[in-house]
Amino acid sequence: MNEPLDHGEPPAELRLTTAEWGMWQAFRNGSRHDLRTGDPARDDPGSDQVWGPQRTVRARVIALLLLHGPSPRLGRVASLHLSGALITGRLDLSGGIVHPYFELKHCRFEEEVLLPECRMTTGRMIDCHIPRLEAARITTDGDLYLARCTIPDGIRLTDATIGTDLMLNEVTVGSGRRVRAISADGLTVAQDVQASLLMCGGELSMRGARIGGSLFMYGSVLRNHQGGYALHAPQLQVARFAHFASVGPATLQYTLGTTPPTGAHYRPATPCASGSSEQRARRFSCTGGVKLDDGRFGDSLVLDGARFELERDQELSLRRVQTPELCFTPERPQRGRVVLSGASVGNLVDKMTSWPMHEGLWMAGFSYEHLIPIGPFPLARRLQWVATATPEYSPEPYEQLAHVLRNSGEDADARTVLLAKHRRRRETLSPVGKMWGYLQDWTVAYGYRPGQAALWMAVLWASGTLYFGSHPPEPRIEDEAPHWNAAIYALDLLLPVIHLGYDTAWKPGGHYQWVAVTLILTGWILATTVAAGATRLLRRQ
Repeated sequence: MNEPLDHGEPPAELRLTTAEWGMWQAFRNGSRHDLRTGDPARDDPGSDQVWGPQRTVRARVIALLLLHGPSPRLGRVASLHLSGALITGRLDLSGGIVHPYFELKHCRFEEEVLLPECRMTTGRMIDCHIPRLEAARITTDGDLYLARCTIPDGIRLTDATIGTDLMLNEVTVGSGRRVRAISADGLTVAQDVQASLLMCGGELSMRGARIGGSLFMYGSVLRNHQGGYALHAPQLQVARFAHFASVGPATLQYTLGTTPPTGAHYRPATPCASGSSEQRARRFSCTGGVKLDDGRFGDSLVLDGARFELERDQELSLRRVQTPELCFTPERPQRGRVVLSGASVGNLVDKMTSWPMHEGLWMAGFSYEHLIPIGPFPLARRLQWVATATPEYSPEPYEQLAHVLRNSGEDADARTVLLAKHRRRRETLSPVGKMWGYLQDWTVAYGYRPGQAALWMAVLWASGTLYFGSHPPEPRIEDEAPHWNAAIYALDLLLPVIHLGYDTAWKPGGHYQWVAVTLILTGWILATTVAAGATRLLRRQ
């Protein structure tokens, strides 16, 4: 337990400075202690300005107030509100229990802040310069607020538990000599993670993180120039929305304010005519690989207007992701791969110009229930989309697309997709198989265009009628032959199984015999291909 001081006065051995004495009294009053000068250049925590002793407080005094602070004055609630201070020494609250609310604004820390295993209500550090923040396994009952802070050597939030929201809006964080700038594996947040306009120079790792509300990363910039991942978040679970999207006037309220009570729905950001930095659209940008494998997103995963800069061996990996809606409308990646293998989504919202080309897309086992294209996305380009995803022939993407089109009532388009599947498969067959495939394609289009077979039958029937009309064969038995009819004779030769009794009553000779054999064989081939197509149709139904 943290034992408070028995009285309100500081221990004599502390020898408080004037700035620290004012902070002590403000703590007991629950009032703000502001050491700023009013000059923005001199008050900037990231500047090279010298802050003298009149603005300097020791980290050990702050730790004493937060862990063993004096009792408040009557009618007051003890809390720490400190602005514009240079904090010397290391602020170490490791393993402690911090009951008072504290808010540090525009402060400059000389050394890292240590909060591992700490338990607190709500902690807010705003517009501060902090060399490094160590907060593994921290537990808060309320928010952890780090908005607009600069943290050059990184943040550790491994296995942290945040009672309400984690605020990282407009934070600038580096990795120092490490690979990871933000290490938040196993993070648990009861409500939202707001990390919009975040500038992250190193890997952002959120492996196995669980977010009870939504994840907002509007306009954030993630860069890992050391190779590997810029965003490493496999097994991420978000109960509602995850937005990796551009920020503009329509979404600015979500990045700088609070989350609307009904949640934030994605809407494409558009640049405004105004040159104000608050009005210009800013893209979510990621330089380095992205791994969201096995993620679960309760409402939607939105990649809208984002820019992914990948190397040839890097991936935007969404393997086995599950979400009711995937909005995939980023800029087209110029290199690397987009991987959707095993992913399962309800609505696929996409743009034709967002998908990669030249074997840059893998989606074996990718399932979706509805297609909602934004802008034109003709079927020919959709087939090219499938072909890009299958550099080696695989039937699954074609059958998945056909299934979705058929369920949407677009039967003709579904048949076109399945026909494209058979034509693609034909290229993998032996020469004999290819010849048989071409024959099926030319005659009945693999059974998906039965009217084409009827047209061939009509052409052959008319040709046979004209030929045998001018060259009638001799009857086998002179007195028993029926009245000659070239049309019926040609039809009896063409139709397999059905016997009209005409083909056996006449005896073609010489080259006429070869014409008759050709009609018989062609009839059998057409009938076989029609039967094969009908079998496939019945099996699908």
